[in-house]
Amino acid sequence: MSGPSTVAPSRLEGGTVSVIVPCRNERDHIEAFCASVAAQQVPEGWTLEVLIADGQSDDGTRERLAAFCQRDPRFVMIDNPGRIVSCGLNRCIDRAQGRFIVRLDVHTVYAGDYIARCLDTWHATGADNVGGPWRAEGAAGPEGRVQRAIAAAFQSRWVAGGARSRDLGYEGPVDTVYLGAWPRDTFERFGGFDEALVRNQDDEHNLRIHKGGGRVWQSSTIRSTYHPRAHVSDVFRQYRQYGYWKPFVMRKHGQAASLRHLVPGLFVGVWLVLAFLMMASMLWVASPWVPSTPPVMGAAGGKVCHGPWLGWIFAGLSAGLFVGLNLLYVAAVLVMSGLIATQQGRELWPYLPRVIAAYHLGYGLGSLRGWWDVILKGRPDPAFGKLTRGPSRR
Repeated sequence: MSGPSTVAPSRLEGGTVSVIVPCRNERDHIEAFCASVAAQQVPEGWTLEVLIADGQSDDGTRERLAAFCQRDPRFVMIDNPGRIVSCGLNRCIDRAQGRFIVRLDVHTVYAGDYIARCLDTWHATGADNVGGPWRAEGAAGPEGRVQRAIAAAFQSRWVAGGARSRDLGYEGPVDTVYLGAWPRDTFERFGGFDEALVRNQDDEHNLRIHKGGGRVWQSSTIRSTYHPRAHVSDVFRQYRQYGYWKPFVMRKHGQAASLRHLVPGLFVGVWLVLAFLMMASMLWVASPWVPSTPPVMGAAGGKVCHGPWLGWIFAGLSAGLFVGLNLLYVAAVLVMSGLIATQQGRELWPYLPRVIAAYHLGYGLGSLRGWWDVILKGRPDPAFGKLTRGPSRR
């Protein structure tokens, strides 16, 4: 497999666009989502089919979705017994009839020409996967300040490590793209989504495309708005999952999709090591088995008694490094919070530090736990397969 796709669509030829959507327990959002997809502007000569893979919802989503499918024959509900995103996407791809396949997410709002712009970008670039930037937006009003802070931090290049997928104006090749839209032959050449991955299945698929010589392209003309989690605790759990599944992607391919994926885990790992060394050295110094006398040279041929002084020196060094790392990170978070608040609204300032910490620490702790399971167990923990959105977190 080498080289990007050479099959580009002709606007005159037309065909079917297959929209694929994984969902589970989206009772409050599914009808509005379906209505927005039904209103999409498709170029002349192109028709739309919408395949929605329901992961055994138990909140009434299936009933509402089935009713919508009866009203609009373009919509088809598919069972997804695997329940996770990658399984749902693959079930939809297996059933898709279109020469062009567009993935959508229930919690995203799309410009009316979203699908048309995906087709335009594919036509112009011949890329193997195309998509738009990942734009996040929180709810308006005082009650939406936390979610707006979450969205503002998500969008920030300082928090995201310079990810181009968060750059709303960028146009060009990227390592990964939000959601995605593919010519059918992309899946024939590179395969479907890895059903062993609960998270990061899109990053892994894009990495597979790159390693096979394909291209992933981002266009600022493909516009959508994502509504992130509304609670800091949910963001922490979400990014702990993202971090957890990255090592499994790295084990599969022998590399990270980007070096920025390694930074949170390295930071948290150093923090934990310094904390352990500081506490261990202090406990050693305070131990009753450690002599309390200062260092004294014994008689000829005797031993030197160091007492607790070396322990205190070691404890002081480790404590200094630990405190210094904490102060440096706190200062960096405060600076990032100030820059983001200046751009996005000063009313977000009180919420931004803990939001940023939730992104970084959640991802970092998840990465370390993921590496633990990769190296020592060789398999993922089922507990990291649970949903993180909503109060029930099913």
